[in-house]
Amino acid sequence: MSKVCQITGKKVITGNNVSHALNRTKRTFEPNLFDKKFFVPSTSEWVKLRVSKAGLREIDKKGIEVAMKEAKAAGFLK
Repeated sequence: MSKVCQITGKKVITGNNVSHALNRTKRTFEPNLFDKKFFVPSTSEWVKLRVSKAGLREIDKKGIEVAMKEAKAAGFLK
């Protein structure tokens, strides 16, 4: 399973570790992902999503139905 948030679209990005001597080596920055189940009241079913912490905050703020609708419009959710 890929490391992509299904609500916000956050994914792995690359960068550098920089030592005190300014030596640079490649590294990855990974999103803080969780596998969570959410209950959708309008359809009375549980939905399993892979979301980041920022995605969880967005769901708390807007609600699961609105967040899923926006994610589908943005192409993050199928």
